[in-house]
Amino acid sequence: MALLTRTRSFARACWPWVRIPFWIGLGLLVGFVLPYTLVLNKRVQQRFSDLVFAVPTRVFARPLPLAAGEPMTSAALQLELTFAGYSDDGHGKVAGSWARQGSSYTISSRGYAGPEGGELPKRIQVTLGKGTVAAVRDLATGKPLELTHLDPARIATVYGANQVERRIVRLTDLPPLLVGGLQAVEDRSFKHNIGIDFGGILRAAFANLRAGRTVQGASTLTQQLVRNLYLSREQTFTRKINEALMSLLLEMHYSKDRILEAYVNEVFLGQQGGQAVHGFAAASEFYYGRPLRDLRPQEIALLVGLVKGPSYYDPRRYPDRALARRNLVLQEFVDTGLLAPEQAKLAQAAPLDVIRNGQLPHNRFPAFMQLVRQQITADFDEDTLRAGNLSIFTTLDPAAQLYTEQAVATTMKELGKRADPIQAAGVVTDAHDGSVLAMVGSKIPGDQGFNRAMDSQRPIGSTIKPFVYLVALANPSRWNLATALDDSPLSMRMPNGTLWEPHNDDNESHGMVPMVDALAHSWNIASIRLGLAVGLPRVRGFLQSFGLTNVNNGPSLLIGALDLAPLQVAQMYEYIASDGHALPLLSVRGVVDGNGRTVKRYEVQAGKGEYQPAVRLVTWAMQQVSLYGTAHSLGDSSLASLHVAGKTGTSNDLRDSWFAGFTGEHLGVFWMGRDDNKPTHLFGATGALRVWRNLFAKLPTRPLPATLGDGLQMAWINPVDGRPTESQCSGAKQVPVVAGSLSGDVEGCGFWQTLFGGGNPAAAASGAAPADADAPPVAVQPPSGN
Repeated sequence: MALLTRTRSFARACWPWVRIPFWIGLGLLVGFVLPYTLVLNKRVQQRFSDLVFAVPTRVFARPLPLAAGEPMTSAALQLELTFAGYSDDGHGKVAGSWARQGSSYTISSRGYAGPEGGELPKRIQVTLGKGTVAAVRDLATGKPLELTHLDPARIATVYGANQVERRIVRLTDLPPLLVGGLQAVEDRSFKHNIGIDFGGILRAAFANLRAGRTVQGASTLTQQLVRNLYLSREQTFTRKINEALMSLLLEMHYSKDRILEAYVNEVFLGQQGGQAVHGFAAASEFYYGRPLRDLRPQEIALLVGLVKGPSYYDPRRYPDRALARRNLVLQEFVDTGLLAPEQAKLAQAAPLDVIRNGQLPHNRFPAFMQLVRQQITADFDEDTLRAGNLSIFTTLDPAAQLYTEQAVATTMKELGKRADPIQAAGVVTDAHDGSVLAMVGSKIPGDQGFNRAMDSQRPIGSTIKPFVYLVALANPSRWNLATALDDSPLSMRMPNGTLWEPHNDDNESHGMVPMVDALAHSWNIASIRLGLAVGLPRVRGFLQSFGLTNVNNGPSLLIGALDLAPLQVAQMYEYIASDGHALPLLSVRGVVDGNGRTVKRYEVQAGKGEYQPAVRLVTWAMQQVSLYGTAHSLGDSSLASLHVAGKTGTSNDLRDSWFAGFTGEHLGVFWMGRDDNKPTHLFGATGALRVWRNLFAKLPTRPLPATLGDGLQMAWINPVDGRPTESQCSGAKQVPVVAGSLSGDVEGCGFWQTLFGGGNPAAAASGAAPADADAPPVAVQPPSGN
């Protein structure tokens, strides 16, 4: 009682001295601190409750199919693996790794989820034969696999306002060692503190005082998260007070699990150029090319260690620092009972094993990405793409794309100084389904400028001729590949009164020639006469069925007076390569959202096909182009076994060089020219064909069958009258014809013709082919007003 009395007396005595400070403090508390805290509280709750992390839209190539019989070489397989971020570790046991022994590859795939399902991770053995996959075996079961796929390489990223690389994960999906290890290293009292670790502050202060410098921090995980989400990194008293208050408020409203989940998705862990890597899931892919679930203890330790300083401990720039930091973290794992000493010792002895380049491509293939955007803009606007968290699965074939870029570069090098002003563009597609596998819009790989493959429309020259011949061959009762065409000089009066006198590139006329030879040698006059006989309106209508709107009415159309982009030419030739199926060219297979749900699939349903007999006849005739015609360099080379069907094209004054050709699996269309439209002095065979040849010297592909398709049969024809004849008759030409299209009567040769021979309209077929004979005459101009 006496003590209480003395205390009251003391308080009354001191009150006059503390009264003013007390009321000032209370006023500050009520008038400033409390309202300020309420404002902070509202800000913390609003930002955290509506927390949506910026996740970019990722763009992927096609999954690599592996099956017995698939075309494949060691070089192409290793190129695919490297581009997809797989590493050769000599064992192939860890997801995302491979090893080679002779012709066999051991590959541990990472698995993937795509618009068509996807595949689980598996360890496989791929054995290569001569240019193909000989066998694929599942090493877990020992059984052969009919078909499997490797996860697709990431080829581009569509970022929003911030260049942030992130992949969202749930706390329950994280490896336990990562969850426990992060707390062991960064905040051991995380489960028990209130957002601020007062004991840790005292320990850090003592350690720093003893060392004479900052050697230990005291920030909790909650404080680090607050700093990342709400505050700057300036070292001021105000910022530190805000950080402490907001950490306390965050802990008041949200569970530890919610805070920790936000932290593991937000923490900054690396940088590639202007792209920042946030969150452990993105960091796992950036440094190891694998998801978190596949990381080993030493790899988890490195990621945890990077929290302290991603730039200072960058394992690619400063491997020694990173190794020391990783091993220190591993020891922390041992000290806290998360890892056995024996495991830690093995982990500490392991190399860093980070992949050479982080998988953060922004726009490696700009020409192809322009096509991707064009295809999906009907379903996804730019804002939706930049909002992110989508995965776009494309048709791009990394090997085809990289080999195409190399083919252009090699051709330019072969041309020497002549190549300086010359540009190039090209498109490679799947010959069966219209998938665009590769696209180059410039001779410089990765050029972000003008995309000539899509946007540069240039005269296509003689690459138009197979379509003129196809229209004719659609009427097999009148025309076949041995039908004689007149290649004698031609003069036509145009509607504007001018005289049009086209000529062949060799400035010669060849008289009556079989249709197949006229196409093989690309003789202009014979082709014009054929087109006029078929009817310009029919030819023009057929070309317009491909969606072309700039088809002129004049006869110069028949020899290539039509301006198209390489992509448009590829669309036309896809019709022939796919056996008469009008397939739109596709660059996207599907789009998947952040939860793995397919939100859009793009598919092409092929019909029964049109004019297939005529298409097959044109295909056979184009194979003769590569055998003895203007593209005979293919038949004379190691690519002869591919039985390529192709066509060269050259525009007026040698301004544009074209080649379109397909194998049993791939179609390639290439253009070379100058942006200023000056002459290149290149024919189709000396320019674009060389790019095609350099590409297919490396690209694994199937040969085009040399056998006839259904509905055709071989027959001996007398080109003079187009009737069947005997093989021994002079001038007889053996060509495929539509079954049943010829009369049953076979002409005899006659005694004198058999004995002494006679005129041979087909003799030109045996002559040596010029380098390229498909250039339209210099004077060719479309009629005025057409």
